[in-house]
Amino acid sequence: MIRLHRLERKLLLFLKDEKTWPLETLAKTAGLNDAAVMRASLWLAGKNLAKIIETRRTFVQLGSEGQLFLRDGLPERRLVDAVLRSGGKAGFDEALKSSGLSSGQGSIALGWTKRKGWLRTSKEKERLILEVDKEPEQGLDEKLIITLGKRRLPVDALPAEVAKGLEVLKKRPNSVVLDEVVERAVALTSDGVRVAQQVEVLEEEVSQLVPELIRTGKWRKIKLSPFDVTVPGPRFHPAKIHPAEQIVQQVRHIFLEMGFTEIRGPIVETAFWNFDTLYQPQDHPAREMMDTFYLEKPSTGGLPSDEVVRNVGKTHENGWITGSTGWGYKWRAEEAKRLLLRTHTTAETIRHLASHREPPVKVFSVDRVYRNEKVDYKHLAEFHQIEGIVMDKTVTLRDLMGVLKEFYLKLGLEKVQFWPSYFPYTEPSVQTTVYVPELKAWIELCGMGVFRPEVTRPLGVKYPVLAWGGGLERVIMLKLGVEDIRDLYKNDLGWIRRTPLFRR
Repeated sequence: MIRLHRLERKLLLFLKDEKTWPLETLAKTAGLNDAAVMRASLWLAGKNLAKIIETRRTFVQLGSEGQLFLRDGLPERRLVDAVLRSGGKAGFDEALKSSGLSSGQGSIALGWTKRKGWLRTSKEKERLILEVDKEPEQGLDEKLIITLGKRRLPVDALPAEVAKGLEVLKKRPNSVVLDEVVERAVALTSDGVRVAQQVEVLEEEVSQLVPELIRTGKWRKIKLSPFDVTVPGPRFHPAKIHPAEQIVQQVRHIFLEMGFTEIRGPIVETAFWNFDTLYQPQDHPAREMMDTFYLEKPSTGGLPSDEVVRNVGKTHENGWITGSTGWGYKWRAEEAKRLLLRTHTTAETIRHLASHREPPVKVFSVDRVYRNEKVDYKHLAEFHQIEGIVMDKTVTLRDLMGVLKEFYLKLGLEKVQFWPSYFPYTEPSVQTTVYVPELKAWIELCGMGVFRPEVTRPLGVKYPVLAWGGGLERVIMLKLGVEDIRDLYKNDLGWIRRTPLFRR
C-alpha cells in the first residue's frame, strides 16, 4: 500500500465514488480550504493516483457603460423614443433635448441609429430632421444587456441569439467586461481507483504535539500526522521595498560608510545653476527644448549674489581671472534665470560648493534628474543619477580614482578600469568602466574628473575639486539582471515578488 497523507486519504474517500470533482466543490464538501485540497491533489497527481484537469472559460458581465445602458436604455433607443413622442418626426436638437442625452451621447446615438437602420435623416433649412415610422424591435445587444443584468455569466452558456449581441456590445467601450477563468477538477487515474477502494475510514490524527498531551500521557494513544519536510510550503509575499529602491539605499549606505555626507537639492532649478556655473555656453545645443524640460509658469527664478553672477558672466565672456579666454559672447542674466527640471544632480553639488568654499568638502547625492529623451529599452525621461565631489588642499585625480574603485568594489564590481575622456567642465577627465562577468564585457558607468578653474573660481573656491557623476539605472539593471530599463518602473507585481531582497 502506498503511504498516504491524511489529506490524500480524505480526498480518495470522496473521489472513489464520483471519480471526478471540481476542486472548488470538493473543498466545500470535504470541509477543507482550497489550498489544502489543491496541495493534496498535487500530491496524488505526483504519485500517479490522480490528474488535475484544467478548463478555461470566458465570463462576461456588464461594464460601467453597460450598467448605464441597463438603467437608462441604449442612447439610440432613447433618441428614437424621443422622435416617436414627437409624432415620428423631429429636429435633431429637439429630439436630443427630449431624450436627455448630452451632445456627445447624441452624436453616438445618431451613428448607431443609422447603423441599425432605425430612422431616416434629412435636411430642412439647415436643420437635421429625424424620422421614424414605428418602434424598432429589441436588438440582440439589448437582449444581452437584459440577460446579463447584474450577473456574471460564462460566454458558452449564453443563448445563441443573445451571444451574437456580445459582438455588437464589444464595439462599445466599457460596455462589457470579459475575463478568462481557469476551472480545475481532480480525477482519479486507474491506479487511483484501485488505491481508493483500499483506503480505510479515516482515523483521527493530531498534527501538533502540545504540552497537555505530553503531561497527561495521551500522546501514547493518539496517532500523529506524519510531516513531509521536503514539500514546498505556501508562497508568502511580505511587504518589501522596491528592488530598484533597495539598490538606491545600498548606494547611499556605501557612501556614508566611506565618510561622505548626503546632500539634496531642488528638482526645479535655474539655468544658472544647471548650466552657467558649469561653464556651459548659453547657446549650447544641450540647452535646447529637445534636451531640457523648461517650465512655462513660472518661467524664471532668482539668481544668487551679484558677485557670483558677475564672476560667472565674465568667465563666459572673456575668461575673467581663470586663465581661460572664455566663450567670446555676451552673457545674458535673463537666460540664466530660466526655470527647468534639473538635467543632472551636478546642480546640487555646485550649489553646495558655492556655500562651502573651504576644505574639506566630501559630499554625494543620489537623486532624480529629467531629460527630454525618447523612451526606449535603455533611455528614460526621468532617472537616478549618482553625483559627488571631494574638495581638499592636496587632492589629485589619483585620489578620485581610488574613491570610485572602492565604491564599485563595495557594489560587488571587482574589475574597474579608467580611460582618458572628455567632459565639458572637468580637466583632466576620465571614464570609468567595470567588467561584468555575466555579460563578459566592460561597461561604461561613470564620468569623472577635476573641476576646471572656470567652474570653481567664479564661486570663490581656490582648491582642487574632484567630481564624478553617472546614471544609476545602468547599475540597477546589472545588479537585477534586467535588460529593458522600462521594466524597472512598470510596477509588475509578479516581478517585484520574485525578485529577492537585495543583501549588502
